[in-house]
Amino acid sequence: MREDSGAAARRASGELEAAVLAVLQGAAGALSPAEVREHVGSGLAYTTIVTILSRLRGKGLLRRHKDGRVYRYAPVADQPGLAARRMTQVLDGEPDREAVLSRFVSGLSGQDEELLRRMLP
Repeated sequence: MREDSGAAARRASGELEAAVLAVLQGAAGALSPAEVREHVGSGLAYTTIVTILSRLRGKGLLRRHKDGRVYRYAPVADQPGLAARRMTQVLDGEPDREAVLSRFVSGLSGQDEELLRRMLP
């Protein structure tokens, strides 16, 4: 159970990043930190949102551009694209790619295995 510390309960690690990313995924365009804060919850400090945006950018999940005096942030890909990027990063971090891919494929459901077969040339 989480303890409430002020206006908002403390979020689990990664939960705030996921919430910020979801806001940006659902936006029609790039958002400023203040706009992200409005959507995620105004109980959070502006600096907290800026920190999360910087972390997500550092992970290669967001791009930013200067708009007047503020930066605007947008995801580098849609949700499936971001998931594919995470999978690639995990695979790139492993010394035995063949073993990782083999274990991954052997754990697929029959339906997913068939889908993968149809996708491969």
